[in-house]
Formats: sequence, structure tokens, C-alpha cells
Amino acid sequence: FAVTSSSAVSAHTVASVIVAVVEGRGLARGEVGMASIDLKNPEVILSQFADNTTYAKVITKLKILTPLEIIMSNTACDAGNTTKLFSLITEHFKNVTFTTVQRKYFNEAKGLEYIEQLCASEFSTIFMEVQSKYYCLAAAAALLKYVEFIQNSVYAPKSLKVRFQGSEKTAMIDSSSAQNLELVINNRDSRNGHTLFGVLNYTKTPGGSRRLRSNILEPLVDAETINTRLDCVQELLQDEELFFGLQAVISKFLDTEQLLSVLVQIPKQDTVKMAESKITNLIYLKHTLELVEPLKAALRSCNTPLLKAYYNSLEDTRYLIILEKITTVINDDTRYTKGCLSMRTQKCYAVKPNINEFLDIARRTYTEIVDDIAGMITQLADKYNLPMKTSFSSARGFFIQMNVDCSTLPNGQLPSEFTKITKMKNTYSFTSADLIKMNERCQESLREIYHMTYLIVCKLLNEIYEHIHCLYKLSDIVSMLDMLLSFAHACTLSDYVRPEFTDTLAIKQGWHPILEKIAMEKPVSNNTYLTEGNNFVIITGPNMSGKSTYLKQIALCQIMAQIGSYVPAEYCSFRIAEQIFTRIGMDDDIETNASTFMKEMKEITYIIQNANDKSLIIIDELGRGTSAEEGIGICYAACEYLLNLKAFTLFATHFLELCHIDALYPNVENYHFEVQHVRSSAGNKEKIAYTYTLSKGYTEEKNYGLKAAEVSSLPSSVILDAKEITNRIAKQILYRQKSTPEMMKQRAVYHLAMRLVQTARNSRLDPDSLRTYLKGLKKKYETSCPAPGEKDEQQ
Repeated sequence: FAVTSSSAVSAHTVASVIVAVVEGRGLARGEVGMASIDLKNPEVILSQFADNTTYAKVITKLKILTPLEIIMSNTACDAGNTTKLFSLITEHFKNVTFTTVQRKYFNEAKGLEYIEQLCASEFSTIFMEVQSKYYCLAAAAALLKYVEFIQNSVYAPKSLKVRFQGSEKTAMIDSSSAQNLELVINNRDSRNGHTLFGVLNYTKTPGGSRRLRSNILEPLVDAETINTRLDCVQELLQDEELFFGLQAVISKFLDTEQLLSVLVQIPKQDTVKMAESKITNLIYLKHTLELVEPLKAALRSCNTPLLKAYYNSLEDTRYLIILEKITTVINDDTRYTKGCLSMRTQKCYAVKPNINEFLDIARRTYTEIVDDIAGMITQLADKYNLPMKTSFSSARGFFIQMNVDCSTLPNGQLPSEFTKITKMKNTYSFTSADLIKMNERCQESLREIYHMTYLIVCKLLNEIYEHIHCLYKLSDIVSMLDMLLSFAHACTLSDYVRPEFTDTLAIKQGWHPILEKIAMEKPVSNNTYLTEGNNFVIITGPNMSGKSTYLKQIALCQIMAQIGSYVPAEYCSFRIAEQIFTRIGMDDDIETNASTFMKEMKEITYIIQNANDKSLIIIDELGRGTSAEEGIGICYAACEYLLNLKAFTLFATHFLELCHIDALYPNVENYHFEVQHVRSSAGNKEKIAYTYTLSKGYTEEKNYGLKAAEVSSLPSSVILDAKEITNRIAKQILYRQKSTPEMMKQRAVYHLAMRLVQTARNSRLDPDSLRTYLKGLKKKYETSCPAPGEKDEQQ
């Protein structure tokens, strides 16, 4: 349980969160309580909320936490009687360990007791928030009991940060939208950095990168908080000295949260390993606290309220108190270093001399053994006249290494007293029986040193515990500054602009941030404009003209704006979205036995059930998985439903019939992506040039599917056939739309009969005039009714 250095920033991908979930029974079904703790970060997060029957909120929250293990009560998981929530969670989290705990451990009174006992005094306002929230308290009780059991250690009293997180303060992005938009994982290759997280992640600490990830998945909805962040980013961009000064300090921080997590756990039994890790962590703690002053110095001249507030909270005297307590016992020059041997030396000599004389004696013994080892190896080198040197690894302890060509060795062999020989190219590593004995003595004396040091460290830690809460604040400040620096860094690499928040979504010349990273150049930019009176945009255009990219770009820009980052555009204003929904992609899902069409229907149902007036909805093709007529019908009906909301909706489609909906509804706008036809100089072949530019109106293109097929490597014979068949079908449709002679004759007879009946009923004409009128009717009938000869010609 040692703390990783900042070089291991990628560690945030390793799951380390344990979550307990409990659901109300009977009338309270749908009321869900959750409690989670990260084994690397001593913060308990409680949440309780009412969810609908799809349990979308629970699944989304769990996806964001990426748990290592989920705990539920055994009553929810009984073989014949599993709850819907349990089966949904197991379906969504196939690779996560499930543990069932007896229902009696989900006890809200015990949960409140636990929290009173463990919660640090600074966070004690939590009691008011959770007193009546029985489900999250019950989950907390089971969680803490379970964690103490598996970790075989208890948390020190009044040492944890406990936080209640409602679901109001952040925007909701469901897990399939997060996947569609590639927010944190690239869909083609999960190791690839082409994601929104990858574009913005220039963080230097593991805490900063965790914070960025959770912000991207849960953006803010409070304009004031967002603007406070944007002010900071703006100041960092304008003041280079501040930017580089802060970055230099922040990058020296280790994983503060994980450090805290180890410090607040009190092991139930002492082992050498435990002792060693406690000493290491005390050195890390000293290293961290020594950075507080440089961090304050870097922030001293800042002007933005948030940075000033951080500066003021670093003025806390407790940082100095802890550091002074540490330096009374620990050497001033003990610090975190890279390399196992140097770190081992740091641990040995961490405690000042003259504090414990037995410790001083043990250390002298250790030094002598290490010197003896070095002396012995020098003697061996002289004896055999070989260039041997002393090496060390944590696994082997001390061993001998040498660089030598095997041809120079007698018989190409090492002398017989050497054992455990390994060879890499020309480097030999080996040891001898004496050296193994010396190593054992060395380990023995190390154990003594660690044990005595550990006792001193534990005494020191007990004195520090009461002040330790200031470190929560510190880790919070470091991760936040790290994220803001990362935003500023991303801005300097590309021309991003500061977003405004209004009731309009207006982006002038915006582009797709991830595409820019992939292409290494700026993509074609486009405008976007949606207002309350004009909140539904239908986008048409040929295949590959840029519809999907454009839609994703709008959602990504919205998310970037709502986490406090600058946005890839020349100017932009956003309306804060409380939910972001997307329906993108044409995949079927074999695992859940859903065809393409069923998957589309599930996704659109989810949107229709959950969308409200403050949502941003992005739909890329709908109704493609079924016949054209039904597809158009479904599209039309879904559009009509969404049109009545005040949500901002962007809808891309190939069904041009849908474009005529704007005649009925004034809040619909049609846009299309332009393409140009270019004749190649060599032949008379026409090629399509994609402009990737958005224009008003709907697309005029005909048969663009065929043109796209021509570009692909389909055999030309197939394409020629396809063109002919398309032409024939088109002619037939046209022919159907033209009236046949029978129809024309029927219509003429129908009109004549109507007029004759009318005349008979209502005529007041004198005989001469009536004769003239009837002659006129006869003539009209003859001209509108084709003669028999014509009929044959037309066919």
C-alpha cells in the first residue's frame, strides 16, 4: 500500500472503489441509497435518490465510479427472487465482483453511528444532510463494516471525509452517451488517447487526472461555479509566470489522496511490510507538506477569487504544526527519492539520531554489514581479476554484476563459487553463498531498524491525527489546480475561446476537438444556432458529408463549457444543459439479444422518458433498422414529441420526407452539408468533393448512396446494375404518380356527372343557353378524356 509517484498517473484506470447499494422495499421501491469508498482515497461518498424503473441514475452513477466490487444485501439477490435493480446491475457490470452481505448489516442506526465516529470534525455538517436519509446510511454501515473486514484494519476515529452527493448539482450524461461521444474511452481502441479526456488531460498528478475524468462524466450545471473556474483559466493564460510557477510545484506532488488513505488506517496486526509502508508514507507526508510553502509562493500574486481562496486556505497553521512535529523526529534531509536502494537508505536513516539508542546501534550494525558486503565484492574482484561491482534490487537484495565478454572468462565459465547466474547480453548477475548469508544478516538488522522506527512513527502519527484533516483540503486544492492548469495548457495548443452562458446555443466557427488531435490540423469549422423559438434542427446530407462529426462536436463543446474549459470556436454561448442525450451508431448487440432496430427503440424510449426542457438531445439517424415507410413514421412521431419540449434537439437523417415537417412547425430549421461535383480532367467521370460546410435548407442531392458506393471497391458491374435498377424503380414511382388513362377517364366522367347533376338540380338557364353550356361540357369532357388510340401510344 505504498503511494505511487506522479509518473504512474495512468493508475486512475485501475479500479479501487467499493460500492454498497440498497433499495427501499414495498412502497419505497425506486428509492436507492449508495455509499462508496475508494481504497486509495479516504472519502466516503453517500447518495440517495428516487429513480424510475429503468434505474438509469443508478447505472450512470456506478459507471462513473467504475467499481472494483459491488455489495448488495442477500435479500436482493436470492436465487428465485432477484430484484430488478440487482439483475440490471449484474447485466451492466459483468466484470465486477459481486458480494452479498446479510440484510442485518444494512442498518441505518449503525450507519449514523459509524459516521459520527469516523467523520472528521470539518465535515460534520453531513449529519444534517443524512440524518433522515435512511438508505444511504444503511449502505454506509454495510460498506464500512465490509471494508474494515477485507482490509484487516480500522479507520482512525474522526479521520474520514464524508460527503453527501445529491444528483442535482451535476448534469446527467447516461453511460451510452458517454460511450458514443468517446468521453473517456476510445471506441476502437481503449488504450488510445483520442477521447475528450485525452484532449484535455495534461494533468501532472493522479488526483488531478481522476478529478478531470469525473468532471467530464458529470459536468457542472451552476453557471456561477463554471464562471469562477473560467476566471482562473483566463488568469493562468494571461499570466505565464503564474502558469509555469504553479505547474512546477504541482508536478512534484505525489498521490495525496492515496497517501491520506494509508495514513488514516490503523492496522489490526503489525507486520514488517506494514511497518515499512508506514515509514514510507511518513516520508511522503513530509515531502508533501514541504511543498505547501512553494505552492503558496506560486499563488501569492493571483487575483481571481478561487485562487485567492486557495491561497488563504493554505495559510492554515496546521500544515506547519504537522511539519514541525515531523521534523522533531525525522531528519531534515529525508525525502522521497526514486530507486529502491536510495529509498531504503532514506527509510533506515529517517529518524534522527539520539532519539532511541537501540535504533542507533542497529543502524551502525546495518552500515557495517553494507560496508562488509562492498569490501567482500572488491576482494572477490581482485581475487579473480574480474570487473565486479555491487548491485541491488528489491527482490534479490545485494548481488554482483559485471560487464564482460564471455570469451575473456576461463573456459567461458564463471568461477564455481558463484551461484544464481543470469546473463543479459554481456551483463552477468550472480551471487555467492557468503553474499547470501550477508544479505540475510542485512535483512535481519533492517527488520530491527524498521520495527523500532515504526514504533516511533506510530507515536508521531498519533500526535498528528488530530491535525490531519487539513490534508483533505490540500489534496482538493492540488487536484483542482492541476485540472485548471490542464485546461489552460490545452488552450495554448489550439485557439480555444472562453464560453458565455445565456439562453441560446450559439457557436461561431466551432470544430471537433478530438478530430483536431487525430488530424493534427484544424478541421473545417461550422456555425450552430439554436434558441427557444428555434430549438429543433434537422440536418441532411450525403453519406460521409460530416453529419455525425458535427453532432458529436456540439455535445463535446457543451461538455467542455460546463466543466470550466475553453471551447474550440471563434465565439460561443451555451444554455446550460441538465442532461445530454445521444442516439448515435448502428450497432446490434448480440449480448443482450437486441437487433439494431430494438437498440434504437430502447435508446429513443429512454430519451423520451427522461428528457426535459433543459436537455440537449442529439439523434443521429433513427428508424434505419426497419423498412423505409415505418422508419419515416417512427422518425416523424419521435420528432413531433420532442418538438413540444423546449429541449435543444439536433436530428440528422437520410429521410428527406422528414424535412417537410418545417411547414407545420415554426420552430424547426433545416440545414444540410454541401457537396460539390467535380469532373476529373482525365475522364468524364464525376467525383464528389465534400466541403464539410453546413448551409440552410435541405440537401438537393439525389442517389448519393450510389455515388458513395462508386467510391468504395464494389465491382463496377454491381454498381451499373444498381444504377439501372434505381432508374427503373424511380421511373415506376414516377409512372405511378402520373395518372393512367383509366384514372383520367374516371375522373373526367366523375366531373361530368357532378356538373350534369348540378345543372339538372339548379339550372335556371333558357333552352338556348343550356344547349350552349352542355356543348361546352361535352367538349371539356372530350379534351380531358384520352381517345382510345392515344391510350395505346402512351403505353
